[in-house]
Amino acid sequence: QLQLVESGGGLVQPGGSLRLSCVASGLTLDSYAVSWFRQAPGKEREGVSCINSSGGTTKYAGSVKGRFTISRDNAENTVYLQMNSLKAEDTAAYYCAAARRDVTCGYIGMDYWGKGTLVTVSA
Repeated sequence: QLQLVESGGGLVQPGGSLRLSCVASGLTLDSYAVSWFRQAPGKEREGVSCINSSGGTTKYAGSVKGRFTISRDNAENTVYLQMNSLKAEDTAAYYCAAARRDVTCGYIGMDYWGKGTLVTVSA
């Protein structure tokens, strides 16, 4: 069983940066693609970014492209989401999730979920 724990959320001013971490335990993460999702109050959950098991393929939602960077350190069983130039509309609970797949990554068919970390962007 894979457990995922997110951290790094908090309150930041518009234009600021945060780095979220998703640490896995129970199994090694190197066989899993990992995705970040977010859910703002009153809105549906949306896929933000994903990375395949090797780290060679990444994807981003249009709303965050150019501002967010996903990366992974399989030796540390950790996936990161670097968030720069944050906007008020990035305020949400952020979740990481993992799916056992090799080549691709995506936002459906996730096998494991973390409990989330809250990001608030406000002056």
